[in-house]
Amino acid sequence: MDWIAADRGFDEALEADGVPRPDYREVLARLDELGSEELVRREEMQRLSLVNQGITFTVYGEDDGIERIFPFDLVPRIIGPSEWQAIESGITQRITVLNLLLEDIYGPQRTLEEGLVPHQLVMSMKEYLRNVIGVRPRHGIYTHVVGSDLLRDSDGSFLVLEDNCRCPSGVSYVLENRNLTARVFPELMQGHAVRGVETYPGMLLDTLRHSAPHGREDPVVAVLTPGIYNSAYYEHSFLANEMGAPLVEGRDLVVEDDQVFMRTIEGRQRVDVIYRRIDDEFLDPVSFDHGSMLGVPGLMHAYRTGNVALANAPGSGIADNKAVYPCIPDLIRFFLDEDPVIQQVRTWRGWLADDAAYIREHMHEMVVKLAGGAGGYGMLVGPTASRAEIEAFRACFEDDPSQYIAQHLVEFSSHPTHFGTSFEPRRVDLRVFALVGDRTRILPGGLTRVALERGSYVVNSSQGGGSKDTWVLAQGSGGVR
Repeated sequence: MDWIAADRGFDEALEADGVPRPDYREVLARLDELGSEELVRREEMQRLSLVNQGITFTVYGEDDGIERIFPFDLVPRIIGPSEWQAIESGITQRITVLNLLLEDIYGPQRTLEEGLVPHQLVMSMKEYLRNVIGVRPRHGIYTHVVGSDLLRDSDGSFLVLEDNCRCPSGVSYVLENRNLTARVFPELMQGHAVRGVETYPGMLLDTLRHSAPHGREDPVVAVLTPGIYNSAYYEHSFLANEMGAPLVEGRDLVVEDDQVFMRTIEGRQRVDVIYRRIDDEFLDPVSFDHGSMLGVPGLMHAYRTGNVALANAPGSGIADNKAVYPCIPDLIRFFLDEDPVIQQVRTWRGWLADDAAYIREHMHEMVVKLAGGAGGYGMLVGPTASRAEIEAFRACFEDDPSQYIAQHLVEFSSHPTHFGTSFEPRRVDLRVFALVGDRTRILPGGLTRVALERGSYVVNSSQGGGSKDTWVLAQGSGGVR
């Protein structure tokens, strides 16, 4: 079949003339050999597998039901060993600095005093929690689980788009995508030395146990979920099951004498580490939202006294607020005296008068983001928006420009994606998952998200995106594209 390269931006799999890049030659040849009819049959098999296993996410506010499968595209994304080494080095560098930044903001605040991060903006962030000032998590690790989103620019260089330092989701789909490939398209992986991802749950458990309060020799880890109606509930239950850790809701936990206990049929059991998948404001109705039914009364006091570890630490959301993002290169130089290994997208800051004026003038050709927004919400993609959408967003921007950042649209890389009986280029990004424990470990392969709608730049599952299996080739297994 004919393989059509993207007409804009970098194509992950194909040269400009449609010839497969070296790492993709065998995979694309095997897809050719299978033929359209067999691919459609296999694709239906994987769709039914997702449905039967309940591999879903939740979309809020939809009239036709909230449960959706996360669409899986059969063409894997392939990353060479040298490229991956650079990603590992760059992400490790960033996460080191993000933890140092959080330790500083909740401690001496040198970065605020020296203007590396805007003082007033940090103080006004909802992610900034005054009641954890001076509370240093064990080992100084604030953000134990990080998901950093990367894209490629037109010359193929990776750029960091954002870091997710609170409750990053999606790693369960990384593992399930690999299982789907192995089960439904086993011939694709033959002859390829693809690094495994199946060790992630064990790595996560080790990371969480490392954060346990001092003296807990055999710490008990629990996964705290808001419940079945949360958009990522499948992932919460999946990870708890894979780690052999109890999955609990707030009502399953109780605080007594500043210790956290779990109610079980055999009585109460102390919990040492909580991998919380609940936002800060719902963690403890005593300390935060008094009406929260999701959290645990007294949990924050137990945390402040050092009797329970919370991962990620409360208040870590500062590190992934989009207002901090443009400060990261200077913070890398400040803390490490190094240049960034991975570059990021040039960003205009709405709290600076000249930048705000530039954003106003160029809003129609920029991506403008609410600093505290996530999941594709609170965002304007100017080049693809209508005039009415731009003007409506402009009104929000003018209410408080300091809450926004803006970037010129980066042309995402594209990847062959299967539709019916053909393959078409669709834009992709990459979420890389890192764990910070006794050392920083990067999962070899991440979540490649794909914009399934033609022409779209939005890859989020809640906005209609899908995903691909992501292969990282082992050292010595092939050339570098």
